[in-house]
Amino acid sequence: MNTKPKRIVIAGAGITGLASAYYLHKFFQEKNIPVEITLLEKDSRLGGKINTLYRDGFVIERGPDSFLGRKMPIIHLTRELGLENELTGTNPKARKNYILHKGKLHLMPPGLMLGIPTQLAPFLKTGLLSPLGKLRAGLDLVLPKRKETGDQSLGDFIKRRLGSELHDRLVEPLLAGIYAGDTSKLSLRATFPQFEAAEQKHRSLILGMLANKRRIPVTKGLPELAKKSMFLTYTKGLTRLINRLEEVLSPKVRILKETALTSITKSGQGYTLTTNQGMTLTAEAVILALPAPVSASLLEKLASTARLLHQVNYVSVANVVLAYDADQIKHPLDASGFVVPNGEGLDITACTWTSSKWLHTAPPGKVLLRCYVGREGAEEIVFRSDEEILQRVRRDIKATMGIEATPIFHEITRLPHSMPQYPVGHLEHLQKVRDELAEKLPGIILAGSGFQGVGIPDCVGQGETAAKEVYQFLTG
Repeated sequence: MNTKPKRIVIAGAGITGLASAYYLHKFFQEKNIPVEITLLEKDSRLGGKINTLYRDGFVIERGPDSFLGRKMPIIHLTRELGLENELTGTNPKARKNYILHKGKLHLMPPGLMLGIPTQLAPFLKTGLLSPLGKLRAGLDLVLPKRKETGDQSLGDFIKRRLGSELHDRLVEPLLAGIYAGDTSKLSLRATFPQFEAAEQKHRSLILGMLANKRRIPVTKGLPELAKKSMFLTYTKGLTRLINRLEEVLSPKVRILKETALTSITKSGQGYTLTTNQGMTLTAEAVILALPAPVSASLLEKLASTARLLHQVNYVSVANVVLAYDADQIKHPLDASGFVVPNGEGLDITACTWTSSKWLHTAPPGKVLLRCYVGREGAEEIVFRSDEEILQRVRRDIKATMGIEATPIFHEITRLPHSMPQYPVGHLEHLQKVRDELAEKLPGIILAGSGFQGVGIPDCVGQGETAAKEVYQFLTG
């Protein structure tokens, strides 16, 4: 029997790469097959954008603050790591949201699903749209479905079905919080394929979303918290997930920090890889859990279609955390926060009332806010000085919430080139690349937020899928 261990290299130790390493080791261990897994990370810490700061009793997220609790990949991983008891949901008293319109905060009408109205009375009463805008949105109920095949932009789809006013005032600011992008450039199929499916099945987007809403949700296997709260996190912050993965992996997986993959060459039945540290590695399989353009640069001399991955642009954003004494804030913090449409003339794109949304994030008598800046076409603020960013954010907070007090402290986190923008035709491009890799470079797998889903559960799922593909490839 051949007991020579299988050698696998994973490039990128964000949540996708960590999940890949976890599941790879698990699959090989279950079958008692020897394996050597090397995990490369260019930074000095693991976790990528997931990064929790603990300061003066506050739990502060510098990257994402939560995940969709009904997506099973993250639930399965949480359970396997023994973290289920540390899950926490949003404050049930702060599940409302506001949207800025003409300088004032308006409560979002009940029944909105990603900005799509599913309740008639609240929609007709809202002051967020003009009577003409409401009438135009209602035409969705009678307009025919699209006959053309092929991908389309998210923005074009929403405007065709519901009109420009609803798109600009409701849908765009809500979806900008997920992608920080320009909806006229984002692929519908790569971002919200359920919208296209709803139109094709029910002719009307509104009727399709209503049908989805009436469908009994699948809750089998979900923790009780996920049945009550759409979003979940851990009481000690999302870094708890990263630290636990590192703890579990460290004895079993070779983890090399401050080590970036710089080249891949085909070598016999496997691959030779070099790093920025001058190290040479050999592997029979490679998982690239890297930004799409980085993977493109590594592969384009070996696979011509890899150049398509350069079309995935990454937008730079930043978040600004502000801590206050509660008695300094007169504005009622009775919701999760508010979003800002593009035409309001502010620098902030949204503000989360963090200590209201997540009760574990601030000590008693304190308030924590998190503001976001940067979006497609307005990224320059991200690279301004801390002083200027803080000044502009505090100006917007004063204009929207009347807060003039000086914060107890602030934290600014820049996330340059962090938000992938899936172009129209992205899934078709990705399939072409994967088909060529399977033919010419078997054992090289792409995974991560630049490919098929930006959320933490999506990335965990991609990591597990990549691990399965490598396992099957190496074991036949």
